[in-house]
Amino acid sequence: MEKKVKSPRRIRLNTMQIIALGFFGVIFFGGVLLWLPVCNQKPIEFIDALFTSVTSVCVTGLVTVVPAEQFTLAGQIVMLLLIQIGGLGVIACMVSFFLILGKRISMKRRIMIQEAYGLDTLSGLVKFIIRILRGTFIVEGIGAVLFSIKFIPEFGVAKGIWYSIFHSVSGFCNAGIDIIGDSSFIRYVDSPLISLTTMFLIVMGGLGFPVWHDIYITAKKGAAEKGARRRIFTRLSLQSKIVLSMTVLLIVLGTAGFFLLEFNNPDTMKDLSVPDKVLASAFQSVTTRTAGFASVSQSGLTESSRLLGCILMFVGGSPAGTAGGIKTTTAAMLLLTVISVLRGRKDTECFGRRVEMDIVRSGITITVITFTCWLLAVVAMSVFEPKTEFLNLMYEASSAIGTVGLSADLTASLSRASHIVLMLLMYIGRIGPLTMALVFAGRTNKGDRFRELPEKKLMLG
Repeated sequence: MEKKVKSPRRIRLNTMQIIALGFFGVIFFGGVLLWLPVCNQKPIEFIDALFTSVTSVCVTGLVTVVPAEQFTLAGQIVMLLLIQIGGLGVIACMVSFFLILGKRISMKRRIMIQEAYGLDTLSGLVKFIIRILRGTFIVEGIGAVLFSIKFIPEFGVAKGIWYSIFHSVSGFCNAGIDIIGDSSFIRYVDSPLISLTTMFLIVMGGLGFPVWHDIYITAKKGAAEKGARRRIFTRLSLQSKIVLSMTVLLIVLGTAGFFLLEFNNPDTMKDLSVPDKVLASAFQSVTTRTAGFASVSQSGLTESSRLLGCILMFVGGSPAGTAGGIKTTTAAMLLLTVISVLRGRKDTECFGRRVEMDIVRSGITITVITFTCWLLAVVAMSVFEPKTEFLNLMYEASSAIGTVGLSADLTASLSRASHIVLMLLMYIGRIGPLTMALVFAGRTNKGDRFRELPEKKLMLG
């Protein structure tokens, strides 16, 4: 009898692996496009084109070349598309593509959407993606209109409109890449229109799409009930409450910190009026939460401000949005867990709810993995750049893994080895450290086979 030939085993990828490979594919393809002569005003090395693609897709903002001087209009359009794809995410872009083609979203793809955005149900997922796209383009459109008020008189109609669109997308996606020059938004430090519009875009993009969705649904239900509008916050999900509370808290604390630390610094804010100092401090506080635009010189910041910036960059924005970092929810969960332990309570509590232990464990894992990657990168870069100030290397590494993009005028002068380290950090920071770990771990659920093992206590502290 003839033996049956076994069909080759089909490779099945989980959601985490699809996200990781999807981002990698877009990055490489974008690097090839940005390497083409049509996209460049002068010759460019492939590693610089690849670095630009990584920083665009990972919505970071660190650059080894000046985009305004290096890339043609075609190159800038490629960058804009890469930023938009990176901001929306691979899953949302893939679903959008199928919707445009009129294809049905299969159950497998619905499960991918659910896992990618941490949703509790499989119903209404297509509407959820449509709301993401609609909300994104509405907010970016508002930002572009506001930017155009300043940019059109300054640069002319055609260039002003293009600059408005590009920087609105870059701001909302928390990319922080500009095409004005080599000094970011420093020239607009005293412009409330540019500063407030940019801050609005950064915060909206950094809140996370699930929070948008929750606010929309809650507000819609509340609109039909008398007096319900006053209780919208209380009706939000626990995640939305934590995200909004932490966002406000970090912005306020960051603004106060930068205001005090930079008040008399001649290299940043000393010559500004008090209102402009408050505006610049608020802008710095918001932009360190993964945006990358700068309204004051980052190399001129005091050491204390750079250290504060590292902390804010490490925390970053909120889950399932355009921001990086360990996320506001993770930081809040760690603080609440510490408070619970100090109060002698067994469970982590917030807004009258108990946080599941699996969430606490995941948060600790994310923080440890992120810190480990950051620390290894700083050590590696200190070896590659022995003459560079250590705090500046910390600032650069924090900016990369937090997908922020702020730099103390250091990125372009680093060695190629350090550039590779930064690209790896940006990639890990965008897809998420836990996602990266699960890519190599394989399946996301290994079962509860260890539950039957006997428990033992360990001494801590």
